[in-house]
Amino acid sequence: MSWLLVASVALPSVGAVLAYALRRSPSAHWVGVGAAALALVAVAVLPIGRGAGGTATGGWWHRLDLAWAPSLHLDFSLAVDGISWPLALLTALLGLLCCVHNALGSTVRASPTLTSLLLAVQAASTLVFLSDNLILFFIAFEAVLLPMWAIIHRYGDAATRRRAAAKFALFTVAGSLLMATGLFVAVADTGTAGLGEIIASGGVSEPVSLLVFALLAIGFAVKAPLWPLHSWLPDAHTAAPTVGSVLLAGVLLKLGTYGLIRVAGGLAPDGAASAAPVLAALAAVGILVAGLVCLSLPELKRLIAYSSVGHMGFVVLAFATGTEAGIRAALFGNLAHGLITPLLFFLAGALKARTRTGEFGSLGGLRLAAPQFAGLLGFAALASLGLPGLAGFWGEAFTVYAAAERGGVWLAPAAAAAFGAFLAAAYLLRMLKRVSHGPVAPAVSGIGDVSAVEAAVWAPLVAGTLLLGLVPGPLLNLFAEGLL
Repeated sequence: MSWLLVASVALPSVGAVLAYALRRSPSAHWVGVGAAALALVAVAVLPIGRGAGGTATGGWWHRLDLAWAPSLHLDFSLAVDGISWPLALLTALLGLLCCVHNALGSTVRASPTLTSLLLAVQAASTLVFLSDNLILFFIAFEAVLLPMWAIIHRYGDAATRRRAAAKFALFTVAGSLLMATGLFVAVADTGTAGLGEIIASGGVSEPVSLLVFALLAIGFAVKAPLWPLHSWLPDAHTAAPTVGSVLLAGVLLKLGTYGLIRVAGGLAPDGAASAAPVLAALAAVGILVAGLVCLSLPELKRLIAYSSVGHMGFVVLAFATGTEAGIRAALFGNLAHGLITPLLFFLAGALKARTRTGEFGSLGGLRLAAPQFAGLLGFAALASLGLPGLAGFWGEAFTVYAAAERGGVWLAPAAAAAFGAFLAAAYLLRMLKRVSHGPVAPAVSGIGDVSAVEAAVWAPLVAGTLLLGLVPGPLLNLFAEGLL
């Protein structure tokens, strides 16, 4: 089954090239959609035959190892397990939904070139999640930045896109330089660039563990993003087109949290334990700051963007606890955010396309003008605030539990996280009150309700949010396999 690892990366890559080459043809969009659909199938069937390789795969479900530049410790090494597969599947799903949205959406700026860029982001992100070589991981991590920058810079809001794209590039490149330094120190210390090999051996040596973790954690914290390195995110989300915001929230932020949990925590477990109190304090402050800022924001898309800072704070706090419950909560909350927040951005983008505004003061009465739309917005908001029975609940609830379980000084970040969940409920319910209730605003009057195309694109995210909320056990079991 190892050839499916290659197909998961190659199919969107080929689709990106073909969509761009055929950009003047009406079929270009559908070439991209077809490539994204095939990539989703390739990723979806990866669990088939897992464990068949036994000890030969080193705990991975499937593994492929091809020599590339051995003198540089660079091999084309791909592998998948219960931690990386759900994120690769999420990436493939969101890539397909974005390509379909771009092909069938009514936005004037939709183009085959945008489809090509979306597929490039999907291919590079999938390679990040499947890389078992640190040098390959870094190359793939950096390869995501250019197409994402182009999506914001070329297809974003005309008034703010250039500044937002420049800020995105500046922050992420600076973080990548620190990350690269940490990776190269790890390779020099261990004599290998095999991610799984280093993790299995216990990580880097104790004298450099804290240094490696600090360098990697700062680099990944920029992408996550963790307060106070988050200021690029609201600007990028606000300026980006809808599909750009969806990939930012559902894929790019996951690169940072995956890197922090698997790469930084795996390569330098001693350093992670030493830095845990600082990481927990920053995460707790980020949860509170994001909640307070969201209470004062008057614009829908910017509120959703800032809410991601708080949600990622929960993920980082859960990871910082270092317990099995905490790691599972971090991984689950990470994936839940990748379903819920892209749904919110799809809804916000559709609403803004209809009304030409995202200001709360201009969006009242949505439940009367478009009841199905208002219902979906309410569903996504309730999932985001952590309503039991929906995907957002488990990660946040068990983050508080994992921190409180450690006792002592850890009760402070546990209390901060619990209050942050209350703030999330406050600002999301405030948003629903302003947007859905009250008299119908002039901008909302006469807008169409949910179309068949929109329903088809959003349905997988709704279904995933319900499924993970009601049946979390299988996903938690997958994470347990990867943590063994």
